[in-house]
Amino acid sequence: MSNSISVVLPNYNGRDLIESFLPFTFEALTKTRLPYEVILIDDASKDNSVNWVKENYPEIKILQNPTNRGFSFTCNRGIFEASMDLVLLLNTDIKLDPEYLCRLISYFEHGDTFGVMGKIINPTTSQLEIGAKLPKKRGFLLKAKQNFLPEETDSVQPLPTFFLSGANALIDRKKLQALGGLDEVFSPYYSEDLDLSVRAWRRGWKCFFEPKAQCFHLGSASIKTQSAKSKIKKIYFRNRMIFHAIHLEPHQLKGWKVQTLLTEVLPKFLMGKIWIWRSYREMLALWPDILLSRRRINSPDPILKSAKSLKEIHREILSLVPKSTLIQPQ
Repeated sequence: MSNSISVVLPNYNGRDLIESFLPFTFEALTKTRLPYEVILIDDASKDNSVNWVKENYPEIKILQNPTNRGFSFTCNRGIFEASMDLVLLLNTDIKLDPEYLCRLISYFEHGDTFGVMGKIINPTTSQLEIGAKLPKKRGFLLKAKQNFLPEETDSVQPLPTFFLSGANALIDRKKLQALGGLDEVFSPYYSEDLDLSVRAWRRGWKCFFEPKAQCFHLGSASIKTQSAKSKIKKIYFRNRMIFHAIHLEPHQLKGWKVQTLLTEVLPKFLMGKIWIWRSYREMLALWPDILLSRRRINSPDPILKSAKSLKEIHREILSLVPKSTLIQPQ
């Protein structure tokens, strides 16, 4: 099967990260012996990222946002500029293993594959940061369970994952564009990759995890330097609420709101975490956009299958976990 790869690399003040890790990206691309392109989308950086890339990697296509627009918008510019068969969503703080892409390509021999990712390792501690994610229900909530790895990595049966990380996932471009890319309601960051993965599962496509493929993550330094911890938590919990508001069935929304207020918002608020109330209010303020996202998922499309429910994909993913393989939590 012939494939080609477009690397979509969002950047904000990542000049040092690009210099450190981009050579490893090109090494992994070269190893595949496939045609490729690299698209850097700069989100109004204040360092000299763009000029440095132009001087040192003139072959890279550069798109520039006039103002800072956040992760989803920035990635989407690259996604819809991409022209190759597969899109690698890659953060600037990720160092790819030379064999990373080679280990992922074969998954796209199957027509229902949406995307695949390898494991993300902390280079300092050698601990697993992101592995396969399995869904776990708690009331109306459906969460990405803690990281899991198969005990044996020689199994020929692929391992499904509920979630593909936007930091290192290789995705079928046509399917990615058919879904409209990342949903910008999650701007500036968090949960947009979970939402994308779930939309793919709901359309009948599959997301996989390849445990033999690995990359290394420096950490979310850019977010930590831009925002106070309370702002990050506010956005994280707001977007977790938005995710459920988009994907739950209509008859579940009322019960979900009650559960969210009683088990998420009120306990944190009483503990003095005032930001949780702002999370909830911001989610409600975005309700018109949430309704648009809900309609897009459920609108008839002759190319795409009818949308599955969260309950159905929860059951499907668990059914695809190899029965003969013990899954070890990490």
